[in-house]
Amino acid sequence: MNSLPKKAVALLSGGLDSATSLAMARDQGFECYALSFDYGQRHRIELEASRRVGQSLGVREHRIFTLDLRQFGGSALTDDRIEVPQGPSEGIPVTYVPARNTIFLSLALGWAEVLGALDLFIGVNAVDYSGYPDCRPEFIDAFQKTANLATRAGAEGQCFSIHAPLVSMTKAEIIATGHRLGVDYGLTLSCYNPDFGGNACGICDSCRLRAAGFHEAGVPDPTPYKT
Repeated sequence: MNSLPKKAVALLSGGLDSATSLAMARDQGFECYALSFDYGQRHRIELEASRRVGQSLGVREHRIFTLDLRQFGGSALTDDRIEVPQGPSEGIPVTYVPARNTIFLSLALGWAEVLGALDLFIGVNAVDYSGYPDCRPEFIDAFQKTANLATRAGAEGQCFSIHAPLVSMTKAEIIATGHRLGVDYGLTLSCYNPDFGGNACGICDSCRLRAAGFHEAGVPDPTPYKT
């Protein structure tokens, strides 16, 4: 008798990295439940991309959770008074959203407990990235320990695994992997400051990393850039 596939909750922003991470979870045989967040981000149009990507990759269920991080601000993505930088920044850039991945993983963990899923996937990357502290392997390891200490499932002897399959990959390696797995990157959106039509600005840090990754991977870039 065939056993049922294991369930996994995958964070899905609609960007290149989260789409690839989701595809890798599916390739490993997980039944995937996608979770996206409408958190007051400047680039809310990415949620439309997340819907397209989730449908394309055959997720079992896709939920968009609403919370308003604009109440705190502190980031160019959640405070209109802070401009999105038009190029690389020194140190931690102003596009860092305070505690974002901690918040997102905590909510994903709650849903995972309800679903009976012990695996969470997140598309963080610590090589070709913008210097965010919550994209480092040390953070992922620490959160996994917290997940197993702070939950009923953990207390009853079950073990959560936080998968960050892209964490040590270059952007080119990520794109090559997703291309092999059939990810349609034309459905994704990575830009921090797109227009209302979903055209990427072409000059923010995320756009630059994305464009360079496609070039280095030798994969055609389907992104509609304004610049």
